[in-house]
Amino acid sequence: MQKLLLFIDKLSTFIGQAFSWLIVALTLLISWEVFSRYALDNPHAWAFDAMIMLYGTLFMMAGAYTLSKNGHVRGDVLYGFFQPRTQASLDLLLYFVFFIPGVIALTYAGYFYAAESWAINEHSNITADGPPVYPFKTVIPLAGFILLLQGLVEIVRCIVCLRQGYWPSREEDVEEVDVDKLKEMVHAEDVEAAATPKPEAGR
Repeated sequence: MQKLLLFIDKLSTFIGQAFSWLIVALTLLISWEVFSRYALDNPHAWAFDAMIMLYGTLFMMAGAYTLSKNGHVRGDVLYGFFQPRTQASLDLLLYFVFFIPGVIALTYAGYFYAAESWAINEHSNITADGPPVYPFKTVIPLAGFILLLQGLVEIVRCIVCLRQGYWPSREEDVEEVDVDKLKEMVHAEDVEAAATPKPEAGR
């Protein structure tokens, strides 16, 4: 079971990291459009639509990644003082009352929303000669499905925590720096430098 949970964590992480490159594309697009508009006096009507689509895709596809890292904002002023079983009980209640219905509704409605857009070959009407928006709208049900999958993993984690009394491990992007070991290394280097005899002046 733990291997399956970590596999889905890794999948959400991979998807989130892959789509994070849209930040680079968005930065380059904005920089080019500003230069083109003010330096070359040649603005592009489609640039605004493209920026919205890039940012929206990044925002949607990062949802499962953020959930897998337990990174969503929560009111944890009191939550942090609760025992793991209490935290799991509260999380489980909120997952079933809010998360599951909301994400299922998002995925279900998003599917028909995207299907209709493909059927009519929809293009943006914000600007003249706008780019196609049906690929962008397809992101909605896709992101909803991935988020739902990660949500089911978190529900299983809550159940496991209720049974064993502590939270099961989750996949991490990077290992945290061991501050104590780092201090020991720095201190050892300082001691070694202090113990090394310095050459006397004039020799």
